[in-house]
Amino acid sequence: MKQSKDEKLQVYFNSACPVCNAGINSQKSKTTSCDVSWNDIHVDNRLAKEADPDIDIVRKYLHVIDNTGQKHIGIEAFIQLWQHSAHEQWKAKVFTLPIVKHVAKAFYFVFANMLFRWNQMMKNWDE
Repeated sequence: MKQSKDEKLQVYFNSACPVCNAGINSQKSKTTSCDVSWNDIHVDNRLAKEADPDIDIVRKYLHVIDNTGQKHIGIEAFIQLWQHSAHEQWKAKVFTLPIVKHVAKAFYFVFANMLFRWNQMMKNWDE
């Protein structure tokens, strides 16, 4: 997929979650075909409102807003990142296949919710 130099992704993630933070740190070095703003909602909670009015939704699920203003959540957010990562575009193609996408969405939803509860139990953020 060819990207325009004008493309930009706004990524909203929660570094208070060690699993999420590790994944984002790994991804940061891979995304190269467009400008990416990495918005850590743990460092600045106000950033979460740009993605969703409910901060817990942004804590649970990775959010990406593309340059058209379209919001992508969960697997859809990962697909956006992979489409803009030179060596991971193959993942975007695989995860957009209908059956794979359906299974991945279900798995991501369950995993993200379990991870969110674990982070709450570990008190990885104030509240």
